[in-house]
Amino acid sequence: MTTKQRPVRGMYFEDFEIGMQIETPARTVTAADITNFCCLSGDFNEVHANIEYVKTTQFGEPIAHGPLVYAIAGGLQYASGINDGTLLALLGINNWRLKDPVFAGDTIRMRQTVIETRQSSKPDRGVVKLQREILNQRDEAVQEMEATMLYRCRVH
Repeated sequence: MTTKQRPVRGMYFEDFEIGMQIETPARTVTAADITNFCCLSGDFNEVHANIEYVKTTQFGEPIAHGPLVYAIAGGLQYASGINDGTLLALLGINNWRLKDPVFAGDTIRMRQTVIETRQSSKPDRGVVKLQREILNQRDEAVQEMEATMLYRCRVH
């Protein structure tokens, strides 16, 4: 019996170039996403879970949790295919800034710019640092951060 190797869709370390921009598909955040994240995380803060309370705030309607928006962006990164079969690890997130609220009905996507690449101490992997912007449907950056990722090398 032979084993069929699954094809790799992802980008290898050597595929990343400084200045390269990578954009994910987009996805609409729903009220169900916000409610489900309340249940998953246990964070029932009133700005996420109490419609009457949030009417008295600057938001006027429930907002998505910052970590929920980040998690959706991670899913969009996977959907883009760049990590499929090549990503080894998320090494860190630096300078995470939550700039604007995300509401149910907002459609988000992530734009990433490669700002640094370096070979790892192990020859079969390399480190890629990405400046990330999570954008809404009006092209406004709702979150920004630097993500450091470890990818497989094509050649070693």
